[in-house]
Amino acid sequence: ILAEVLELMLEKAQPGISTAELDRIAEDLIIQKGGTPGFKGYHGFPFTLCTAVDEIIVHGFPSASQILKEGDLFTVDCGVIYKGFYSDAARSKIIGKRTLPVKERLLSTAKKALAKATELATPGRDINEIGSAIGEIIEKAGFHVIHDLTGHGIGRSLHEDPIVLNFDDGKPGPTLSPGMTIAIEPIFSAGTSEMKTLKDGWTIVTADGSPSVQIENTILITPTGNEVLTQL
Repeated sequence: ILAEVLELMLEKAQPGISTAELDRIAEDLIIQKGGTPGFKGYHGFPFTLCTAVDEIIVHGFPSASQILKEGDLFTVDCGVIYKGFYSDAARSKIIGKRTLPVKERLLSTAKKALAKATELATPGRDINEIGSAIGEIIEKAGFHVIHDLTGHGIGRSLHEDPIVLNFDDGKPGPTLSPGMTIAIEPIFSAGTSEMKTLKDGWTIVTADGSPSVQIENTILITPTGNEVLTQL
């Protein structure tokens, strides 16, 4: 369900649409499919989607006044509850056909980092190997991991253990085993690791106003590897 929602969001996210309209479309589709928006009401969050443009890192509020425009680096993050279980995933795209080269590089680096992390998400592997690989790819590209924002376990709750870092903290962390379900989400910016929270108490932006990116999937660890649950 979540994969379908995110595919539709990427299709609809074009110059001229508001993020409030995207939020409405996403909520309607989730309910139509028999799910429940996973973010709406979570600790008081008032929307189905988290929407982020450029310097907004995570937890941005959809708004009728936030109109997507040519060149924006747009991220949509969403969760779905179905039969008591949560999913969580995010997609990013460039709006329109032209943008700054740094935004293109942020997006390509995010996709590379998530692909490598997914490749490593196998039984018997220490979870810090995932964070170390993500951090290495981001740093080699000249970008900056947002250290206070991480991936996480997921299941009957949206956020569960273990924490899935996007950098190497020097500790192995728990070992992945079949049946574990984790949300892997590289989150980083062009200019800084520092962030700040806006007055709404939710929206987190880069401290220097530089563009940022997030990309995410919910992944099940299987006996032979993994299954990405949030892609078609």
